[in-house]
Amino acid sequence: MSRRTARLTQRGRIGLALAGGGPEGAVYEIGALRALEEALEGLDLNALHTYVGVSAGAFIASALANGITASQLARALVKPEPGEHPFVPENFFTPAYRELARRGLMLPRLVADALLQLTKRPGDQTLAQSLTRLADALPIGIFDNEPIRRYLEKIYSIKGRTDDFRKLAHQLIVIATDLEAGKAVRFGETGHDHVPISRAVQASTAFPGLYPPVTIDGRQCADGVLLKTLHASVALDHGVGLVLCVNPLVPTDTAAGIARGVLRPDALIRRGLPAVLSQTFRTMVHSRLEVGMAAYETRYPGADVLLFEPETDEYQMFFTRIFSFSSRRTVCQVAYAATRRELRRRRGTMGPALARHGIRLRDDVLDDDTRDLWSGVGLPGEARAGTSERFTQAVAGLEDAVRR
Repeated sequence: MSRRTARLTQRGRIGLALAGGGPEGAVYEIGALRALEEALEGLDLNALHTYVGVSAGAFIASALANGITASQLARALVKPEPGEHPFVPENFFTPAYRELARRGLMLPRLVADALLQLTKRPGDQTLAQSLTRLADALPIGIFDNEPIRRYLEKIYSIKGRTDDFRKLAHQLIVIATDLEAGKAVRFGETGHDHVPISRAVQASTAFPGLYPPVTIDGRQCADGVLLKTLHASVALDHGVGLVLCVNPLVPTDTAAGIARGVLRPDALIRRGLPAVLSQTFRTMVHSRLEVGMAAYETRYPGADVLLFEPETDEYQMFFTRIFSFSSRRTVCQVAYAATRRELRRRRGTMGPALARHGIRLRDDVLDDDTRDLWSGVGLPGEARAGTSERFTQAVAGLEDAVRR
């Protein structure tokens, strides 16, 4: 098929691919999607041809495919939506009490076995080596992902929504990893569309070590990001001509922040092991993403793939915890502003690509510096709150500089 023929066949078919990134990533994607919804005329984020979601992206993609708008998602971040089950980040961090207890009960037997082996073969290994078998008592997940599934099951059982892939008006594909085979599982495609959406998202968000794998059809399924960050190729395989991609998983450049005096020299280390592991993981998956994006033009001639992601110096994104309404508001606002900047910066190349698929960049919206995320979704009071926060942060920064 020639490039021109491919373009004609795919024209009008628009897909959305959302990557993972944990709760912070989900909040970032909501802000980015709201910016796209506002600035792209002809784009209906609830009526796309194909939705592909991985991990936290599966959480957001399934909501959009069920008719929940980006504006609704944004409002739900900062205050409960009338008639909706409230978004509670703590659902992501409920300790896996049963798993922790079960593994704890294994310790006495493992200690006894280690000491027994040491007694039987005293010269074969040291005490420290014998005790390595205690690693079997480490939990496979420290958080419980059942609350995530139950939350989604609830919101998809009201207002005409569905927890059944087959009843959706548009194609939704949730990517997970079959741990025992090391292969991707595309929930929502034929053969895997009988699985409830809530269960598929639970599996797609089951990052090893944080959440236990989810058993589906006798297979152990885990986070889809283990194999690929975005899986935009899945949408392209379904004949989509334009894929809009949002990826919150980029490494932060602390060196640049330290040089500018924005961050302390030990900003990353002070956050402890989770921050170090997060930076390591982000670095690995982003390099893999860059390789994959470079290959799309050759593998899918005629298709357009547009990627939106944070800049590496978006420190509010990397160093903000999203447990409070104010911190969620901050991350969402950062995403909204960053996406608007990216659209302005690349309008010369994005404009023609979007136009090929019936979408127009709204220059009047992009060039209006008075626009605000929260006013746009019907929460003007949140704009004032954001201004207050920025003032408070500026004062705190000045005080810190004086102390130094």
